[in-house]
Amino acid sequence: MSTVYPYPTLLGRIDASVRRASIDGRDLPLSYVSEREHVVALHQIDRDDWREGVLELEVTAPGDELADGPWAAVTCVAVLTEGATNARTVTRLERSRTDRKWRGEVVVRRSSHVARATLQVSLVGSYDGVDGRVIGTADEPWFVDLLARTPVRRREIEIRQEDFRDGPHEWLHPFRDSPWLVETTGDLPVVYLNKSFEGLTELLNTPRGPLEKATAGLVAAQVAGEAWTAMFHAALGDVELDEDGRPELPDGWREAALRAMLPDVLPGRPLADALAEAHARRSEGHGWAELQSRIQFAAARRAQVPKQLTTAVRTVSRNQEGASR
Repeated sequence: MSTVYPYPTLLGRIDASVRRASIDGRDLPLSYVSEREHVVALHQIDRDDWREGVLELEVTAPGDELADGPWAAVTCVAVLTEGATNARTVTRLERSRTDRKWRGEVVVRRSSHVARATLQVSLVGSYDGVDGRVIGTADEPWFVDLLARTPVRRREIEIRQEDFRDGPHEWLHPFRDSPWLVETTGDLPVVYLNKSFEGLTELLNTPRGPLEKATAGLVAAQVAGEAWTAMFHAALGDVELDEDGRPELPDGWREAALRAMLPDVLPGRPLADALAEAHARRSEGHGWAELQSRIQFAAARRAQVPKQLTTAVRTVSRNQEGASR
């Protein structure tokens, strides 16, 4: 959905590129920055205690339109957000006089993010005496993934923090004792985090120290694993048959979920064959129960549960060793 502004905005395209990424001063391999996918994979590079990532950003905009337009004091800002932690960081980029590009460094603090952040770029200026007008936004945002080793774009899972006990959404009240809930009926899957569940949102939003950070990573991975499981079941349930009786992939995030999960659920088979067998097992019941362990495995793998569990166990072990000395 496009936003309509009550003032003139740019018609030309705004493009943002991540030219380089680093963690604690160490450059990431270029293979972890995907221009095509618009994703940066800030994986941990065999470290669990990195503190700060830096993205070198370059932005191009329609220079002639800006020069002839009715706006004044135009500047470029990069906004890094994550719904799971309510984190928001705004960085002002500097404009080059020679090539009219904006450049700058966006800082990603590990303490402010747990899974996947969105990086959006906007041009802001004055119009008709009013400052702070958004006159253009990049056509495609970037995604900064703190868990993935491969920069693969995927449809966002919306994360909302709600009070299951006394909040305004009455349909959540029966789930007051649940720490989170996954809902898959809409255009995007939604993970609801229970604000009334003692310590949950505080742990995920502001983990302090290595032990809490490891615990937060493990909890986030568990949430993601349950989300992938729910998404797979919902997507498979929406598969329809073509006129020849063959299963067809659904649209949107459901297609993405099946494409991501089926290679692990039914490995070694072409996508069409895996989809047909999974659909047949679900519809007819034969072998469906046996497939549940493969679905759990695939979801845990996508969510990196084994890695986060290993990190948590090692962190607890180091903490206990330090306490015993």
